[in-house]
Amino acid sequence: MNVLVYSDEEQIGIAAGNYMCGQVLQKPDSVLGLATGSTPLKPYKQMTELYRKGVIDFSRVTTFNLDEYVNLDINDKNSYHTFMRENLFDKINIPPENINFLDGNAEDLQLECDSYEKRIKAAGGIDIQLLGIGSNGHIAFNEPSDCFQRWSHVVELKESTVKDNSRFFNSLDEVPTKAVTMGIGSIMQAKKILIIAIGKKKAHAIKQVINGNVTPMCPASVLQFHTDVTLMLDKDAASLINV
Repeated sequence: MNVLVYSDEEQIGIAAGNYMCGQVLQKPDSVLGLATGSTPLKPYKQMTELYRKGVIDFSRVTTFNLDEYVNLDINDKNSYHTFMRENLFDKINIPPENINFLDGNAEDLQLECDSYEKRIKAAGGIDIQLLGIGSNGHIAFNEPSDCFQRWSHVVELKESTVKDNSRFFNSLDEVPTKAVTMGIGSIMQAKKILIIAIGKKKAHAIKQVINGNVTPMCPASVLQFHTDVTLMLDKDAASLINV
């Protein structure tokens, strides 16, 4: 693992945005795995800024998002479709037909998950996967469990995750308790992984990822088995590790 520690979130945002754009500059038809939540906001801002300046062209890029809530309209302000449109897709020149999401409103959710895996494979696999990490060590919506869920699947969200996500909603009761998500196997098949962690509440999970045992009780710990992982941390998130 390549562990990089930065003084603040602004520096991480610039570095992570540059890292993602570097992939596209190297391979203009890259397949990007993208994340939502507060973690990627500043990286997406940097990616948008580089596009605005004419540094980068996304016209041949394909994207796959990690997850989406179940039974939440895609136009809802808290859907991940809306998040991505507002924070990245509407600000760059990626073709709409190249943008892929899991459909949390599909009639058959398992069939939708199986189809998503086939679409990733048909695209040639993900070149670089951007990840955040939950305070309980979850990546995407792969929650602590007795086993690693390999492929895209439906998941019941843990109470801690619902609570973490409640900051985006008017109340805790409005937060969906079910989602569709890429699995651990889906993520691990990405050629490169970039994981960002900010704040002291992520420090324990980061310690487990870097120094702990690989266990499905901390899903992100499986990244120890990947051959190309870069972690970008602020000082608080890195506070429990030796770097």
